[in-house]
Amino acid sequence: MNGSVTLLEPAEGPAWDAFVRESPSATFFHLSGWRRVIETAFGHRTFYLVARRRGEICGVLPLTQVKSLLFGNSLISNAFCVQGGIIADDAATYSTLEAEAIRIATELKVGCIEFRSQDCTEPRWQMRTGLYATFRRQIAPDIEAGMKAIPRKQRAVVRKGIASGLRAEIDENVERLHDIYAQSVRQLGTPVFSARYFQLLKDEFGQACEILTVVRESRPIASVLSFYFRDAVLPYYGGGLQEARVLGGNDFMYWELMRRACERGFRVFDFGRSKIGTGSYEFKRNWGFEPTPLGYAFYLVNSRDIPDNNPLNSKYKVAIGLWRRLPLSLTKILGPLIVRSIG
Repeated sequence: MNGSVTLLEPAEGPAWDAFVRESPSATFFHLSGWRRVIETAFGHRTFYLVARRRGEICGVLPLTQVKSLLFGNSLISNAFCVQGGIIADDAATYSTLEAEAIRIATELKVGCIEFRSQDCTEPRWQMRTGLYATFRRQIAPDIEAGMKAIPRKQRAVVRKGIASGLRAEIDENVERLHDIYAQSVRQLGTPVFSARYFQLLKDEFGQACEILTVVRESRPIASVLSFYFRDAVLPYYGGGLQEARVLGGNDFMYWELMRRACERGFRVFDFGRSKIGTGSYEFKRNWGFEPTPLGYAFYLVNSRDIPDNNPLNSKYKVAIGLWRRLPLSLTKILGPLIVRSIG
C-alpha cells in the first residue's frame, strides 16, 4: 500500500462514516460514534486507525484498549460490540492496518488483540468458534406475510400479547428501558450497563438508535434498544419482566419492532448474537431464524491462551449464582463497574 495510517481526528468522523456506509462488509459497530461513546461511558483508550491513499480513505480499524485487574489487558475491535475488525478496499491496506494494530498492541503490552470478525485467515491469528451464533433474515414485504412467517407456536404467543391488550410505544426515556433490562440481566447473572451508557448511545446515534417499550395499562413490562443501519434493524439491548413472559410481551415486542421496521422500508431483521445452547439462542430459533456460527480472531501478544471471559465459563458459576441473589439496587451500582472491564 502506498499511503499512510493515522489516528482519526475528531473532524474526520463524517468522512470515516461515509467510508463505512459505502463498504459492503462494514457494520453499525464500525461507525466513528462508538469512539466517543466508549471513551465517555467507560474511560477506555481508543485507537481509531485510518488508512489513506492519495488523500482518500481506503481502510479503517476501530480499536479499544480494555484493561482491568479482573479480566486482563486486551486490544479489541470493537469493544462492547458484536462485530468489528478491519474494513479495507484491498489486501495491501488490510495488511497495513493489521501491522499497525500489532505494533500498538506490542507497545501497550496487551495480552492479545481481538477482532470480532471472521476475516483473519493468517496462521498467526487463532479463531474462537463454537461459542456464538448470529441470527439474521429478510423481513417479509408486508405485515400479513410477516405474521405468517413466524412459526405457528410463536405466532400464537404474539397473538396472546395482542389479545392481552399490550401496546408498544417509542420511548425517549432510557430509565424505563434500564430498569427492565437491569432486572432481566440480573436473573441471568450478568452485570448491567449504566443508564448513562444507554443515554450516550441515543445522544450519539440519534434516529439510528431507538427504544421500543411494551406497556400494559401504562405499566412498562418489556423494552428494547435497537440500532438502524442501512436496510437493517438490530435489536441490541432488551429485556422483559416476569409479567411480560406470562403475557407474551417479549414476542409481542419483537413482532412490533419487525412490523414497524417493515412499514418504514427496512428489509433485514438482525437478531444479533447469542451463545450457543442458551435460552436466547433457542428463542431466536423458535422464531424461525437459522443460526450462523460466529467466530472471532485473536492475535496473542503476551498471553499464552485466548481469554475466556464469558458467563459459560465454569469458573464464574459461583459468582453468577451470587449475583442473581443481590438486591436490584446494588446490581445497578456494581454492574457498570464490572461490565466496563469486560468489553
